[in-house]
Amino acid sequence: MKQLIIAFSALFLFACQNVVDKAVLAAWEKVGVEKRDVLVDRVEDAKESQEEAQEQFSSALEQFSTLINFDGGELQDVYENLKDQYEASESSAKRVTGRIDKVESVADALFDEWQEELGNYSKENLRRESERQLKETQRKYNSLLKAMRKAEAKMPPILAALQDNVLYLKHNLNASAVGALQGEFGDIKKEIDLLIKEMNSAINESNQFIESIQG
Repeated sequence: MKQLIIAFSALFLFACQNVVDKAVLAAWEKVGVEKRDVLVDRVEDAKESQEEAQEQFSSALEQFSTLINFDGGELQDVYENLKDQYEASESSAKRVTGRIDKVESVADALFDEWQEELGNYSKENLRRESERQLKETQRKYNSLLKAMRKAEAKMPPILAALQDNVLYLKHNLNASAVGALQGEFGDIKKEIDLLIKEMNSAINESNQFIESIQG
């Protein structure tokens, strides 16, 4: 029952966000800003959030490295720093997801409008050319979205691993606890390296998409 309530709550929140976003897009159009321009801006924002996430997860990895190489001093301070890095990484991941969602929202609205307006052409050759452009833009967009979502999916397992280590250290602030966590570093480093690679791919896709839609 609880899971059902959570699912319905998430669905309701998503629906509300969509309604709000449609109102925002309508307001922009009233002042002459088209959905295409909003899409470009949101892809830029999503790319920026991914670049920030790369830096943040790298910073968290660096702090974890400091922990496992701990050699005297205040272990409480090291723990607090790692906890801060985990929380900052969690916030960064949420920002990435939110911005990708906004990209998807305006892209869906743009493509729906574009498809609907194909029926307004009086000249068949112009309609066919516009339809060709629509399909090509959708193809490039789908490739972009796939790359962004693939990179996004790498973050939750890393966050879960970081959280586990923070929680373990919280209740075991001693040198033996640090030793127990040393084996975790290699796995987390591997996952963060893969995340950065996937995000670089998504960032490259973003640049190509922006160039194609502005050209």
